[in-house]
Amino acid sequence: MKNNKDKSQSVSAIAWQRLKKNKLSMFGLVLISCFILIAVLGFLITPDSSPDANNQKLELSKKPPGFKVQMLMVRKNEETHHVSFITKMLFGEISDYNSIPISEYRFEGSNIIIKEFSNKNKQFTIEKKINIADIVYSLKDNAAVETSPSGNEIIFYELVKTQPTTKRIKELQQEIVNDNISSKIFLLGTDPAGRDLLSRLMIGTRVSFAVGLISVFISLLIGVLMGALAGYYRGKLDNIIIWIINVVWSIPTLLLVIAITLALGKGFWQVFVAVGLTMWVEVARVIRGQVISLREKDFVEAARALGFSDFRIIFRQILPNVMGPVIVISAANFAAAILIEAGLSFLGIGAQPPTASWGEMINAHRGFIIGHSPYLAILPGIAIMLMVLSFVLLGKGLRDALDTKLKDQTII
Repeated sequence: MKNNKDKSQSVSAIAWQRLKKNKLSMFGLVLISCFILIAVLGFLITPDSSPDANNQKLELSKKPPGFKVQMLMVRKNEETHHVSFITKMLFGEISDYNSIPISEYRFEGSNIIIKEFSNKNKQFTIEKKINIADIVYSLKDNAAVETSPSGNEIIFYELVKTQPTTKRIKELQQEIVNDNISSKIFLLGTDPAGRDLLSRLMIGTRVSFAVGLISVFISLLIGVLMGALAGYYRGKLDNIIIWIINVVWSIPTLLLVIAITLALGKGFWQVFVAVGLTMWVEVARVIRGQVISLREKDFVEAARALGFSDFRIIFRQILPNVMGPVIVISAANFAAAILIEAGLSFLGIGAQPPTASWGEMINAHRGFIIGHSPYLAILPGIAIMLMVLSFVLLGKGLRDALDTKLKDQTII
């Protein structure tokens, strides 16, 4: 009864059942799912939602994990930035406030007296006076603020309105305490530029995933086409493609990627193309071997006898039967692409600052490994290790599941 049930299941269902039995592979799949969730949600879940998570506070440079500080949010004198949900998720959002780290504050009438946070001795801290109206209101060309003659009220004028907005100073003070002064915790500390390290690591996930995904897509597009043509037609076309494969295969991968990157220029999309153009060789070799083994099978001969075109035979009859090895290679290539991107960013020819990249973060903080802040370089390294490990574990599980599946059933 059990065997009949297995035979009635689809090929993908059988593979999934076998994959679930591999605990290490499932652990890798869970990690990948977490990374994907972080990469997709992006700036919606990062503590710092500014573009590129690049909100720099030099006075908060190299603070340890768990550091806590009070922030005073002062309204910018510019138009309010309205962005859609999707725009914020993909690119971040420019804040309508300037955040000022403070150590102390007190109110004096219509002003707030603050002591900005400083790494130096507190006796050298300079007090700063800010009008409370400047904190709450945006003072643009069409607006003005003044204190009432009694000194107890703040009057806010907007030319587009007929009536001014009047608030008591006590009300504004309480509004500032409730809405404009808050405690901020940096769970993983800050980097030398005073940026939130956790936010930079989370956005770096998106860079690594994007490079892996697009690079693997490019490698599959070229590799499957070249391998299928070489394996199906053989002869001179096969010899030419094999010669190209051997030439590209003989060049060290990182050296070839560096050469392509330098030719295309430094940047984000150049890394996609460079890595993808070097990873198609292995895909082509595997596809070629699989196509050669299947091109003389009975179902292919039957397709020829029915008058199907070569294109239909290759892409409808042969390639679906070789997708198992391709999926396994794609998982391995995904891990390799992440490592190559990290290496390029470490060398300074990958994603350029201020874009958050794990390799660039390791390069920028490598000098702190033997100092008092080694976590600045260790944490991005751990992130790279976990992502690569998760794809390696998943790839091994897929190999076992799909190899067993192909022994039980052939797709026709």
